[in-house]
Amino acid sequence: MVKIGIEIHQRIDTNKLFCNCSSTISDSAIPNSIISRKLHPVLSELGEFDKAALAEYQKNRIYEYQLFDKNTCLVETDEEPPHSMNSDALMIALQISMHLNCKLVDEVHIMRKMVIDGSNTSGFQRTSVIAMGGYIETSKGKVSITQIAIEEESSGIVENKESKVIYRLDRLGIPLIEITTDPDIKDAQHLVEVAEKIGLLLRATGKVARGLGTIRQDVNISTEDGARVEIKGAQDLKLLPTLMETEVKRQKELIKISGELKTKFNGKITIQRIFVNITNVFVNTQAPMVKNGIANGEVVYGLRLQHLKGILGRELQPNKRYGTELSDYAKTAGVKGIIHSDETLEKYGFAEQETSSLRKTLNIGDNDAFVLVIAKEDVAKRALENVAKRCEMDFVPEETRKANPDGTTNYMRPLAGKARMYPETDVPPIAIDAKLLKEVKENKSESLDEKKEKLAKILNKEMAESMLRSKNLQLFEKLLSLDVDPVLIANTLENTVVSLRREGIVISDLEMVMIDLFTNYKKGLFVKAAIIEILKHVSKGMPVGEAVEKNNLGKLSGAELQKIAQENNFDIAKIMQKYRLRIEPSDVAKLKKN
Repeated sequence: MVKIGIEIHQRIDTNKLFCNCSSTISDSAIPNSIISRKLHPVLSELGEFDKAALAEYQKNRIYEYQLFDKNTCLVETDEEPPHSMNSDALMIALQISMHLNCKLVDEVHIMRKMVIDGSNTSGFQRTSVIAMGGYIETSKGKVSITQIAIEEESSGIVENKESKVIYRLDRLGIPLIEITTDPDIKDAQHLVEVAEKIGLLLRATGKVARGLGTIRQDVNISTEDGARVEIKGAQDLKLLPTLMETEVKRQKELIKISGELKTKFNGKITIQRIFVNITNVFVNTQAPMVKNGIANGEVVYGLRLQHLKGILGRELQPNKRYGTELSDYAKTAGVKGIIHSDETLEKYGFAEQETSSLRKTLNIGDNDAFVLVIAKEDVAKRALENVAKRCEMDFVPEETRKANPDGTTNYMRPLAGKARMYPETDVPPIAIDAKLLKEVKENKSESLDEKKEKLAKILNKEMAESMLRSKNLQLFEKLLSLDVDPVLIANTLENTVVSLRREGIVISDLEMVMIDLFTNYKKGLFVKAAIIEILKHVSKGMPVGEAVEKNNLGKLSGAELQKIAQENNFDIAKIMQKYRLRIEPSDVAKLKKN
């Protein structure tokens, strides 16, 4: 039996959550300043350390932060207390909670969630539960919403090195709404349906950010006899079934391996902690990785793994083996990876004599495996200790794992628990009183069903469905105020612009261009058929009016149209063949009728 739940994180389209900075991203901007930090865990209000925080602390990294005058301030650098929670962001989050049939809390309490992977300068993320007990209807029944929270977005990662991680603070503090479901999801297809429906509901409000990276899905999966694993950072809905199926396979294989190892170890898997410095084996080595490591003052350490021969090479995911699991655990200590005996050692450049010597030095038996690491001595020992601990786990561990673009995952850290939460003392609670509740209800945006009904009235069924899912939905609704044919607007956004993009023609500021385009179309400056040609010129930086004038694309009407119609005996097909980009067929038809 497989249990599946999902967490959806969506940016809210307001200023930042605890300061007045803009929520824009300085994509290619050079930072105005840089700061560095080291972070450490603290006790929760229960007097416990969170194991995920301790695992991050073990990496002993320095965190470097890039600051931007345009969208960062002293709050982001943790040099100033947070301001009051952004009331617009809270209002939007409460309205979304209502659309998800949730019960709002009586009072919003701001909590600190310990996060010391460097993604927040303070070592914690501010988060607040705002609603609970909701649901959505799906083709396979109701899916319950456990809770909804509003929280801060993390910093954007620039570069991830062994000893240092570089972040950008322009993203830090953008408001996120986090929607968590119960494990009510039935299968892979249902998972996609649930994620898509919640995503559509969020977009239908018109109050959330759009674009790459503004929405992320974390999938929670557990199998019978396995454990709950959180897979973080899935951005593509199409990838969700692969992630789910791959994780189920991984857990089943781990259960098999655990069973085999317990049999080999007569019940309890025990790895002898004999970490052996075997650098002398490689004094004259030509293996590039080892040679470079030794030249940089590093050492080679080895660990014998009794009874594990053949186990390390067992595939758990496509192109990822049990040895990959051990490598991921070793990496948390600061090494680049491991070398193990189930690999083809010749690919590293090991000489046959070196392989024979290291096996002898480590006392490797016929059924044993071994692991090697190249690092500073203390780092190497920590890495091998992590390998030993992972090997001794005769169960599927609860973990947080990172989603990869190919549908596989990698270990990040242990699954966080309640010990990472403690109260925020700098921001007072917010009461959801009768006045605020009334304001939330009065300003509630359209529901998904209302949005569907509205689109169905002005577009055909296929286009209405496409527009509902489109990233241009909010722009479409804005353009409707220009009193232009909705079908023309939708077709331009969903077909014409996409067609041009496939040809390598990109409209840089789509909203500005579309407003300019349809404002001039409403004035009668050009005909529908000319739009694609006009946009080609606009993509080069030319305003719509100038593109029409300089390229002879203006609409023909009045006496000029009358003359052309008479000269061609009002033959619409003949006229359109010559003047398709300048004359509307309906205008000729009217003249012919009169």
